[in-house]
Formats: sequence, C-alpha cells, structure tokens
Amino acid sequence: MGIAGFVLVLLLVVLVIVVIVAGSRWIWLHDEPRRDNALDILKQRYARGEIGKGEFERVKDDLR
Repeated sequence: MGIAGFVLVLLLVVLVIVVIVAGSRWIWLHDEPRRDNALDILKQRYARGEIGKGEFERVKDDLR
C-alpha cells in the first residue's frame, strides 16, 4: 500500500488518541458535579444584595 497505508495507519492512531482524550475529559468533567467553594457563594450572595458589606467582610474573614 505504500504511502496510502502509512497515512491510513497514522490517521487511525490519531483517531484512537482523540477518542481516549475525549473520553477521559468527559469522565473527568462528569465524575463529580462542580461545587462552588464557600467564598464563591459568599461573593455571589453579596453581589445579589442578600448580605451587606459588614456581614460579607465578617464571613470572609471567618472563612480564611
């Protein structure tokens, strides 16, 4: 087959690598649901106006 065989084998190897990488990423990203950490949640609550600046600063200091 010559060059056509070489190209075909090369494409097959690339395809296998792409499938492995894509499968690994899918498993990695869907293994556990993303959880916001406490500081992110606190920032979101402050941005929405659910808590004031004083409470934000107090809780932020407690978290650190």
